[in-house]
Amino acid sequence: MAVLNEEQSMLRDAAKSWTQEKSPVTAFRKMRDSGVDIGYDANAWNEMAEMGWAGVIIPEEYGGSDFGYLSLGLILEELGRTLTASPLVASAMGAASALVLGGSDAQKSEWLPKIAEGSVVGALAIDEGAHHNPGKVDTTFSGGKITGKKTFVLEGLKADLLVVSAKGPDGIGLYLVRGDDAGVSRSRLALADSRGAANIEFKGAVAEPLSGGADTLEKTLDRVRAGVCAEMLGAAVQAFETTLDYLKVRVQFGQVIGSFQALQHRAAKMFTDLELARSAVEAALQAIDAGSPDVPELVSLAKAKMGDTFHLVSNEMVQMHGGIGMTDAHDAGFYLKRARACEAAFGSQSFHRDRYARIQGY
Repeated sequence: MAVLNEEQSMLRDAAKSWTQEKSPVTAFRKMRDSGVDIGYDANAWNEMAEMGWAGVIIPEEYGGSDFGYLSLGLILEELGRTLTASPLVASAMGAASALVLGGSDAQKSEWLPKIAEGSVVGALAIDEGAHHNPGKVDTTFSGGKITGKKTFVLEGLKADLLVVSAKGPDGIGLYLVRGDDAGVSRSRLALADSRGAANIEFKGAVAEPLSGGADTLEKTLDRVRAGVCAEMLGAAVQAFETTLDYLKVRVQFGQVIGSFQALQHRAAKMFTDLELARSAVEAALQAIDAGSPDVPELVSLAKAKMGDTFHLVSNEMVQMHGGIGMTDAHDAGFYLKRARACEAAFGSQSFHRDRYARIQGY
């Protein structure tokens, strides 16, 4: 487990307190049942922004706190525990990272303060098919405008700023597009986990390039992948703890089911996998903060391990709860659906195992 400084401990404790008091799983259920198209509670998001969470990785000169990626990961872990829906990963981790890494002084001055205060929501528009493949880009940038289509853009339905990958004169790079541009059209996607996403078509939308090309794209993706991992970790830990509590109280055949050796073995497997996954996720976030050259392999290791672990724990949560775990009245289904959505986001286990192997020279 990472050794936290005082600021990080305070951030984690504040996030834990807020999620438990203001955003328990019942709040997510209420949001889901309301059918709100953006996939999150706007009032809750405003509260997060007021607490400074949207500016954690943003430099102080642009209105942020510059506490680093591990610090934002700690917040995302607590949000994951209660399945709190927000654009924190897409906007404060994804769009903000792209601007910090590749934005000009003018672009940073225009957008980062607004992202930090939560008045602007950013989103990454990267993929063009059914699976994550950032190297497959048919969207083009020419004459200051972007044309093409993007799929599964998380928080893309109402995002004020779109960070779009496209082929330009120098190859694949990232471009900024205003959400209200006349050349942008969006269609809402209904995802299994009830979060917000959209397919977006660009028809000659005005765009500004970020510097760094494909390098900025990959670095941005690794940062948002690490953020997704942190949220997955929190959700998986909570799913495990909820299941463990159930094993201690559910009685079958005159005994608490937690006394059955077969279930003890399965619980032990989950516990050890979660500890390994935590080490991988925290190592990836710390590597980003340190500017380490092995960020890509550590991020892919974390995403692959966290995907496998959350998949296992969410399955076991449903199975060990028995019949009640199969119903919508119980929270188990929420964690299982969230697991599947997170596994696919920004690269599945197979994508990242393959990427890790290529980085290692296989």
